[in-house]
Amino acid sequence: MANKASKPTMSRALQRREDVAGYLFMLPSLIFFLGFVVIPMFICIGYSLTDATMHQKAATAFVGFSNFGKLLGDEVFLEALKNTFIIVIVSVPAVAAFSLWVSSAIYKLKGPVLSAFRCIFYLPVVTGSVAVTVVWKWMFDNYTGIINTVLSGAGLIEKNINFLGDSRYALWCIILILFTTSVGQPIVLYVSALGNVDQSLVEAAQVDGATNFQVFWKIKWPQMMPTTLYILVITTINSFQCFALIQLLTQGGSGTNTVMYYIYYTAFKLTEQAGHFGYANAMGVVLAVFIAILSAVQFKLAKEK
Repeated sequence: MANKASKPTMSRALQRREDVAGYLFMLPSLIFFLGFVVIPMFICIGYSLTDATMHQKAATAFVGFSNFGKLLGDEVFLEALKNTFIIVIVSVPAVAAFSLWVSSAIYKLKGPVLSAFRCIFYLPVVTGSVAVTVVWKWMFDNYTGIINTVLSGAGLIEKNINFLGDSRYALWCIILILFTTSVGQPIVLYVSALGNVDQSLVEAAQVDGATNFQVFWKIKWPQMMPTTLYILVITTINSFQCFALIQLLTQGGSGTNTVMYYIYYTAFKLTEQAGHFGYANAMGVVLAVFIAILSAVQFKLAKEK
């Protein structure tokens, strides 16, 4: 009886030690998350309610929600918000659909061939954003760019197109570059997800006469839903936070201004003007709210599927 009574106590002690060990392993990441995500987030919200500037000697006053009210009448912000939503609405479905199509075509390949495809598509992800942007900037160059050279040589255009200087093309060039640098990780994830699909269900459906589309839609797609949700959320966040391409290519000109670039410009370029740092933080809060809402909608739709 004594041995039976002591077993639960030993089990609870072992569980407690395992819990403590787990939390200790999580501690470095938790400290990083608190120090660089949670605390700065609350600081950002606090500054958004003030007229703070980057000037250390300037006094900071509490202004409530006036910064958020100003955003409604700021035409530059509204234009940047519109451009940001265009980038998100176009790039997120395009990245997800293209990644799924490519991964469906290559996931059955074996050995070095599959590895080669993974490397080709993932290379832009691990390459520095500055290096990738410099290459694209040369390709879109108005005078010596390879795209203008090819189009002129093929007789498709009479004079060179200023892709990055013309508002008709500049934003779409940004979307194209963002697309090429965003498909690498989703392709790798979808290849892995397709490889983990229960093949017994696929074979049973094929025996029952299901078409390839029916097999994909009824069997493969539901099993890939967690991967799809992750890809949609991550791609949405990355699209909302598009900044480096804008900074390196157009500096917000030619109709390519986005919320992230406008935040940077307001906070760090207008450093001496009263209230602009607080105003930029208000933009950051609004952007975070939009990202949270879209992510929540994506989670909701994925659960319904």
